[in-house]
Amino acid sequence: MKGTRLIFCTLAGLVLLVTACSPQATPTDTMPPTQPPEATSPTAAVPVTGGAAVNLGQNDTLGSFLVDDKSMTLYLFTKDTPNTSVCYDKCATAWPPLLTTGSPIAGDGVDTSKLGTTKRTDGSVQATYNGWPLYYYAKDKAPGDVVGQDVGGVWYVVSAAGEKVTSP
Repeated sequence: MKGTRLIFCTLAGLVLLVTACSPQATPTDTMPPTQPPEATSPTAAVPVTGGAAVNLGQNDTLGSFLVDDKSMTLYLFTKDTPNTSVCYDKCATAWPPLLTTGSPIAGDGVDTSKLGTTKRTDGSVQATYNGWPLYYYAKDKAPGDVVGQDVGGVWYVVSAAGEKVTSP
């Protein structure tokens, strides 16, 4: 009886393993991407491998402002203090921080001396510019979107000088 039960359990385990590993298996969303998704807003703060790239983007209304290497807009939060984020939990879900596993890398027009990092309460490392922790906005869906500009009068795109860009 015990031998039969052992064989049955072993076979059941093998069936589950083969099913899970088969090409027809349905992928799950339990594994986070290694980098923010392309052409979509980051839904979670995921560190890039190495240094996060910070570049300049622009539009006719706001002029030049900071973006990541996929041209997703970066924001500052005026309630933060220099090199210290106060955006956690629900705030960080709506405004995912730009995380990095190395020193941020400056693109053309970005002042390398203004780039830095700050440690978040969970131990992750967030990129900063001119002391401002940098964030994405979850409602920005495509490169160059600036839906988060002036939200609540506290969220702004960041100029090359490292200051908030106010809407005209």
